[in-house]
Amino acid sequence: MKAKLIIISVLCLFTSPIAQAQNPDPIFKKHYIGSTLFMLGNLSKDPPDFYQMNYGFRFTPKDELSIEAITWSYKGPLGRPYGPDFDNESSNFPGKVRAYGAGLAYKRFIWKGVFGQVHSTALKQNYLDVNGDKIQSGFQLFCTLRAGYHFRLFKNRLFIAPSIAMTFWPVNTNLPASFQAEEDKWHSYFLGEPGLLFGINF
Repeated sequence: MKAKLIIISVLCLFTSPIAQAQNPDPIFKKHYIGSTLFMLGNLSKDPPDFYQMNYGFRFTPKDELSIEAITWSYKGPLGRPYGPDFDNESSNFPGKVRAYGAGLAYKRFIWKGVFGQVHSTALKQNYLDVNGDKIQSGFQLFCTLRAGYHFRLFKNRLFIAPSIAMTFWPVNTNLPASFQAEEDKWHSYFLGEPGLLFGINF
């Protein structure tokens, strides 16, 4: 009987810290749904028709996987940098691109709310002429390296996560010749893209 008590006591001694390490945060929540506040751009005079929905799963307090569904439109090359060339109408496409896709992201919390994130989105792209008629379709692989800070709100029921990112698109296929001519003038990456994700934890 005494031997059994000793064994049980030793097991409790070793397993207690493990259990605490698995969930050290009493308000830790595994799931969330969210989107981005940049959808407010749809209220502007020239809306991008940008819509995004995210579902995330935190498999540890420091590690998170998420999937996103996204659609948006844009009128010119994504590689135009900040400055006089950014959104310059003279370098716009003769029409616009309408994109639909889904992506996967991995986020790692580095210190408190500071995080790094990498994600990749596969997009079907419809190339439209100035009248909005489809010319042809292509594929884009859109990748992001992101750093930001995760703010908990209302006892971790909600969150907001501002961030800054580098985006790049190593695959971008089947652009019409007139679109490709403008695309070739710029890099296939963009530095300093802002992000502002929000969500509901459950």
